[in-house]
Amino acid sequence: MDVAHELTEFLGQVEQRLTELLADGDVGPDVKGDTLMDAARHLCLGAGGKRARPMLVRLFGGVVGVPAARLVDVGVAAEMIHSASLLHDDVVDAGMFRRGRPTVNARWGNIVAVMSGDLILSTALSRLSILDARLVQSGLAIVTEMTRAAIAEVEARGDMNLPLTRLRYIAEGKTGSLFGWCGKAAATLADQPEAQARFDAFGRHLGVAFQIADDIRDILGTDVGKPRYADVHSRTPSLPILLAVARDESLRRKLKDAWAFSVITPERTREIGAAIEAAGAVEASMEMMNVEIEAALDKLGPFANDAAGAELMSWAHRLSEGIAQQVKGRAA
Repeated sequence: MDVAHELTEFLGQVEQRLTELLADGDVGPDVKGDTLMDAARHLCLGAGGKRARPMLVRLFGGVVGVPAARLVDVGVAAEMIHSASLLHDDVVDAGMFRRGRPTVNARWGNIVAVMSGDLILSTALSRLSILDARLVQSGLAIVTEMTRAAIAEVEARGDMNLPLTRLRYIAEGKTGSLFGWCGKAAATLADQPEAQARFDAFGRHLGVAFQIADDIRDILGTDVGKPRYADVHSRTPSLPILLAVARDESLRRKLKDAWAFSVITPERTREIGAAIEAAGAVEASMEMMNVEIEAALDKLGPFANDAAGAELMSWAHRLSEGIAQQVKGRAA
């Protein structure tokens, strides 16, 4: 298996299918264009998405021998479920920019953003029903888990005493559950129960690591299209923030005072962000991220011996190495 070539070809097929599915629908007579699909295309197509989830679907499928043609709709569904969650997240967060462009809610308003997210989600599940009914059931379970994690994140806003176990629950639900489903779905098509369990566990640990990496990038200011210290500004208790306030009581007081106001000034945000870095929270977060990555690799077991399995391991290692380089670059 020429992994790089096959991944490129597969992701091209996913992109083509996404384009087809997001074409204007039946909007009735005397209507020009489809607002909901305009909004969906704005987010899903040509906006710099990593396509990490379709890539995982292809790699997992390659490990258990599922033909690429059967995996395209799974990869598309994974990307659409993810995109629907982003549309809803931006409404909840009143986000103005995503991937360096105005969010759908900033451009069309909250109603269009919510309805577009619902339409994308229903389209994804419809495609899965054609492929294999079992994938609809597991997909619905993941949407439920992601939704519960999203509300848990909202409820945690401003909570500097949030237990790390609760933070991990949120990260696994919002990111790890869908990563795991990418593997579970591929293994379901192959009728391999052991692979379902191992791939799901791998994806969940990797998803938590992926979320920690995002938290670190927020502090480092290396998340393209996202303002630095956005988590401080939005009162989101990320892993670096929780670790920092546990180490520095004066920082805890400063952050509590800042979060007590409806608006945090940019100067105050930068001051607190710098204090979080100075507390060694980035390095401590990296250690926890690497623990999750090693746990993920351990879950692959014998499936790591395949070329696609080796690429899954390599992808996980590159996540760690990329963050390490960014931290090193900050210190240089």
